[in-house]
Amino acid sequence: MYKVDNAIIMAAGTSSRFAPLSYERPKALIEVRGEILIERQIRQLQEAGIRQIVLVTGYKAEQFQYLGEKFGITIVHNPEYLTRNNHSSIYAARKYLKNSYICSADNYFTKNPFAPEVEESYYAAIYASGETKEWCMQFTEDGYITDVTVGGENAWCMMGHVFWNENFSRRFLRILEEEYDAPQTAGLLWESIYIRHIRELPMKIRQYPADVIFEFDTLDELREFDPSYCGNTRSQILKTIAAQLQGEEQEITQVNAYKDADNAAAGFTFTYRGAHFTYSYAEKKLCKV
Repeated sequence: MYKVDNAIIMAAGTSSRFAPLSYERPKALIEVRGEILIERQIRQLQEAGIRQIVLVTGYKAEQFQYLGEKFGITIVHNPEYLTRNNHSSIYAARKYLKNSYICSADNYFTKNPFAPEVEESYYAAIYASGETKEWCMQFTEDGYITDVTVGGENAWCMMGHVFWNENFSRRFLRILEEEYDAPQTAGLLWESIYIRHIRELPMKIRQYPADVIFEFDTLDELREFDPSYCGNTRSQILKTIAAQLQGEEQEITQVNAYKDADNAAAGFTFTYRGAHFTYSYAEKKLCKV
């Protein structure tokens, strides 16, 4: 058993698919079922006896600052959050990595998945029935992950937190430091780097029921989990649009973000009373398609 030294929570990303809520605040700071998403996760870690919690920020970093005083956590800034993928948040917090939980700030756990001691390195997983676009794992009879594919069918998918023991952390950091400056590394998730070196980085799958770990990529997904967002999106942008259309927020559905040529958040499309609209974030302009 490994005594958990700390937890690293990654909260640097822009969550562009979660537009327009993410235009106004980081997804980790939205309220879900009466609790701020990241605050719930911090409390669950602390309830499990994890005393050192390191939060890695980037996008709208100033909105996270209050958490340092409120919960006594350490905040580290990732200056490369716009030009690199989430491996740069691992790199920004590298000096803290030991026997560590690695968490995404936007996960909602209905039951506390954390413990003060962990047997071995693992990646949390939930089962997807039918076709899925999630990252699907293959593994041995004793649970060691052997391969990961993007998309699959009737499979166990990467979802939620991971635990790295100190040996895993040391090996992964060695690989990351060796490959960090390679041009092809910039766009990679840390999981992609792990998959490329999967034989050097033994990790088990840890299976959870589907009703324990949730992730919300769009407003519609959040509404399924927290119906209060149907009538009140907490988004001033959507409130303004609803007023312009002389309707209700709940009539705005199928919200999908799009990016510009530079891969930056540009706006979103949505459906309202059967009609299709686009909203340009830069121009603050609403158009019917």
